[in-house]
Amino acid sequence: MIQDKFKYWRKRILIGVWITYASFYLGRVNMSVAIPGILDEFSITKTQIGIVLTSLFTLYAIGQFVNGQLADKFGARKIISIGLLMSAILNFIFGFTGNFIAGMALIWGLNGFFQSMGWSPSVKTIANWFPQKKRGRIAGLLGTSYQIGSAASWALSGLIVGMFGWRWAFFVPAIILIISLIHFRMRIRNAPEEVGLPTIEEEEKGILKEGGKKDEHLGFLFTLKTVLTRKRVWVVALGLFCLNIVRYGFMDWAPTYLFEVQHAHISTAAFKAMIIPISGSLGAIYAGWISDRIFKSKRAPIAAIMLYFLAIFCWFYPKLPAESWIMGLVYLAIIGFMTYGPHVLMVTTMPMDFGTRKAAASAAGFIDGWGYIGAAITGVGSGWLIDNFGWDYAFYFWVLGAVGAALLMTTIWNYGAIKGKYH
Repeated sequence: MIQDKFKYWRKRILIGVWITYASFYLGRVNMSVAIPGILDEFSITKTQIGIVLTSLFTLYAIGQFVNGQLADKFGARKIISIGLLMSAILNFIFGFTGNFIAGMALIWGLNGFFQSMGWSPSVKTIANWFPQKKRGRIAGLLGTSYQIGSAASWALSGLIVGMFGWRWAFFVPAIILIISLIHFRMRIRNAPEEVGLPTIEEEEKGILKEGGKKDEHLGFLFTLKTVLTRKRVWVVALGLFCLNIVRYGFMDWAPTYLFEVQHAHISTAAFKAMIIPISGSLGAIYAGWISDRIFKSKRAPIAAIMLYFLAIFCWFYPKLPAESWIMGLVYLAIIGFMTYGPHVLMVTTMPMDFGTRKAAASAAGFIDGWGYIGAAITGVGSGWLIDNFGWDYAFYFWVLGAVGAALLMTTIWNYGAIKGKYH
């Protein structure tokens, strides 16, 4: 009876969190498809639009540090609900923006702060509901949410921009985010204890009785100490800093690269760029499965291997002839596969493994916060490199990010999850 109830709720939680987090991406990846239209209408430089991109990443990073702590205290239902509502409002406002860089940066930066209320509470919820031995596979499945969310955002925005113009790429996602908020409130509970089930630690010990205890918060001192004093958490955070230079380099600039260098229509460019997150979904599932089955729940080995391959393919991609669009798609698919496999492990399983479930949101927020500092640098940094030196130098920048992440993951090759009272 208890196990049947666990099975029902785990399926419900995973599907609910998956749909919710995928919808978050509709409200921020839409910008990459809107960029060519914004550049054309306002006659601004890539460096200037890079400032707008960087504003989101900067406030997102700050938000991750703050909201990770708050999610461990208040739970996902409160934090994610606020994030969805405010991101919807800010997307709608951005659709009316004029040629004022500071104003665009302010609105899009605030959107980044509220967007940061999505991931760390999601990781916390999964940590509360799923035991350690299943987290690699579950993380792989959950990780497909933001890859499919990215692909859906590019597809939806590409279609909308092609038909109605770039402003509608912000109006439509705003409506979808409100629908997602209603769905999330109906479907999600923070922990098994909230529906009368035992904790996952009690379940593992065979204590299968209803009427579980409240999911207690161990205090900000505990969560801060857990995050700030564990070297492994710092290594993963700095690794994600490097990886997000690559990831957001491609996420924000791939449609524009395809539009300018390969002369694809913006709608076609958006659909071509979708191959990155779609293949990334397969990479996420593969990395999670391999880490559980082959590497005995050690995440760093497969992450490091995939990151070295990522650096190689990033180096060779811009050297492909523009007319070789089929080979270009193959390379983009491999880049997506090698990017998102390690990324899922670094933002999902490693925060749970190294932070335990009681500080999972704090660890995820800290790691992802550093990742978005890297994303902030690549936003304006890539735009500046493209404006001043050409596309090749942006790719060199992204290659360095991949190599740095690979080297950092290599340093924690032999580390598994931390064991303790809560795990």
